[in-house]
Amino acid sequence: MSSFPPPPPRPGLRVADLDAVDVARRLAAGEIVLVDVREPDETALERYPGAVLVPLSAFDPARIPAPPGRQVVFACRSGKRSVTASLAAQAAGFPYDAHLAGGILAWKAAGLPTES
Repeated sequence: MSSFPPPPPRPGLRVADLDAVDVARRLAAGEIVLVDVREPDETALERYPGAVLVPLSAFDPARIPAPPGRQVVFACRSGKRSVTASLAAQAAGFPYDAHLAGGILAWKAAGLPTES
């Protein structure tokens, strides 16, 4: 797990909670870029299909591919690190304000597939 500190709270920053089924549907439709902020040792065991890996331990929001018209959505194991990533990206001036609530645990609980 990362020891990346959460950014200090700033007025106006918010993170939208998206549910797993909606994220999966929108990912399949090409509407979002799913950014997995877990570490490589975690994603080596199990991954979100189609997600981009940007580990929180070396997080740089400028490295996130963000094609026009696609929303960036952060994901992790349970939802904590994805909120941290979203807040850090917003603090750096990026409009990335959404995450997968509950992370891969919620994804699997919804019966959605993972890759290994």
